[in-house]
Amino acid sequence: MLGFTVVLGVGALVLASGFFFGTGWAGTPPSPWTALTAAAVPVAAGTMAGGGLFLRERIRNTRWRGSVELALANEGLDPDHPARDGLSAYYDTQLVLLRSEYEYLRIHEANRTARIFEESFGFTPEDPFETGPLNVSPDTEAMRRLRERWERRLAMRRERGMEAPILGLREDLAYRVFPREMTVPMELSVRGAYLTISCELSRRRYGRNREGQTEVLQKKIERDLAEYAALTQDRSREVSRRGVRRERPGPR
Repeated sequence: MLGFTVVLGVGALVLASGFFFGTGWAGTPPSPWTALTAAAVPVAAGTMAGGGLFLRERIRNTRWRGSVELALANEGLDPDHPARDGLSAYYDTQLVLLRSEYEYLRIHEANRTARIFEESFGFTPEDPFETGPLNVSPDTEAMRRLRERWERRLAMRRERGMEAPILGLREDLAYRVFPREMTVPMELSVRGAYLTISCELSRRRYGRNREGQTEVLQKKIERDLAEYAALTQDRSREVSRRGVRRERPGPR
């Protein structure tokens, strides 16, 4: 997008320069080569801008990936399969997001990607987990039972010699599959992400008409909407409290 914008902007400047200052800078006398030279300027500028940004982001992401791999290795985890030996590196908040993303993928019939979640984190369609609205919250007894269920399934896969797919930078950029330290800004971001999924699925399934909804269902929907509204309204205030960390809730 940056490259395309630069092409349009520089192209407009080239046309304007020809109108005000002539085309002598592109070559004289005017010829087809003059037009090609003038056209090459915005294309070259756009390629350099877009390519430079892509290269910078690629280098930054590669460095970030290296730091993640080092941190996981220091914790005794496999950087390619961070959940292979269990989910102890993951906070409950992030597990709720991952399970919500898995549900979202299944509803949209992205079965191939959904299988990555099943094989990497032990999720199944039969889990007693619901989103749209959510039926479980982080750091609760229900969440502890879900964590144990997923870890048992991972253990069964290991006993059968079944290897999980390698998780890379592409999967993490799309779904945040690597463990995160739950600073206050990160927790707000993760909670906002899974509540966005839950509220969207609630609207898709039930719309805005409350007729036919049970009282329990209405309360769950209202709870998700209220928590999402509180997060979006108070985000700027909470983000300023950087560096605050929570103790990891999961078993080590």
